[in-house]
Amino acid sequence: MNLIESIFEGALWKSRFFTLFAVIFSLMGSIVLFLVASMDIWQVVLLMRDMIFFHVHPANLHENVVASIIGAIDLYLIAVVLLIFSLGIYELFISKIDEAEKSSSNILQIHSLDQLKDKIAKVIIMVLVVSFFQKVLHTPYTGALEMLYFSGSILLLALALYFLNKGGNH
Repeated sequence: MNLIESIFEGALWKSRFFTLFAVIFSLMGSIVLFLVASMDIWQVVLLMRDMIFFHVHPANLHENVVASIIGAIDLYLIAVVLLIFSLGIYELFISKIDEAEKSSSNILQIHSLDQLKDKIAKVIIMVLVVSFFQKVLHTPYTGALEMLYFSGSILLLALALYFLNKGGNH
């Protein structure tokens, strides 16, 4: 019975290497999102170049530039979530990352599943905040009540961020 138990436990322990799929594909997704967001910013740079050198003035320029940049920030934040997830899963299930251990920065070092969840949750909340403001840019306001709702939603977001940061400081 000990031989069967030993074989089973060995196979069970080695099954943690399946998490490498999550690590590799999350890392690939992160890289793709970093590239897509960078291309979005590059398009804004090209638009500004055309405006300055070729006197091209598209309609809704300011709104489009701000929306594009906020959209890129949103993609960068999601890419960071995938990167943190990839590094965290690797450290938790496979091995400590030697380069991270040598580094003076500990921002990407993850020692527990709760720590990984906390880091990812904070970045996801920032993604939601940025997405909210991106949506707000395209929302027409026709009355005082809508502006009051808008102000209230910003207040609630600010309070949520305050309590999120306050909870992480002890």
